Amino acid sequence: MATERRHAEWRIRDYRSEDWAAIERIHDAARLDELKATVGVEAFLTLAETYENEGLFDGRVWVAEGPGSGTDPEVVGFVALEDDEVSWLYVDPARYGQGAGGALLRHAVAQAGERVETSVLAGNERAIGLYQKVGFTIVETRSGKLVGNESFPATGHIMEYRKPAGQAVRSRGGGPED
Repeated sequence: MATERRHAEWRIRDYRSEDWAAIERIHDAARLDELKATVGVEAFLTLAETYENEGLFDGRVWVAEGPGSGTDPEVVGFVALEDDEVSWLYVDPARYGQGAGGALLRHAVAQAGERVETSVLAGNERAIGLYQKVGFTIVETRSGKLVGNESFPATGHIMEYRKPAGQAVRSRGGGPED
């Protein structure tokens, strides 16, 4: 059964294979913004180059749709949840600050267990602020190699969200064909 929730003007739904071009475009644009503020754009790899090794479809993936330029809704962002970890969250840079990222994040958290974790690159203040606004806190900071492009050093924050007792939901597996 497909999951669908509305947050303001955003419709959150399960990823479908026909969403690939949209999430690829969104990731590649937003990832450049993320790297500019953190380890440098020299570390950039496209979604096509990284999604398999970084396990994009190892868990569940949802997209946010909003009003497009035509009559059909437009995919404006995506989130992935694997084993109670938000492993991917990207929003079209043209939609920053409009609530799509928060809607995606709240949806993923609602599907997860009692403790939800994510990693955010140090210096990515936009993402850190979004996670904190939803209720995540920084619990640890680590330095090492950039996941997916290990030739670059990186520092990241481990952030977590703990649900109040009785609100945990177990996440289900999914894949690219969901």
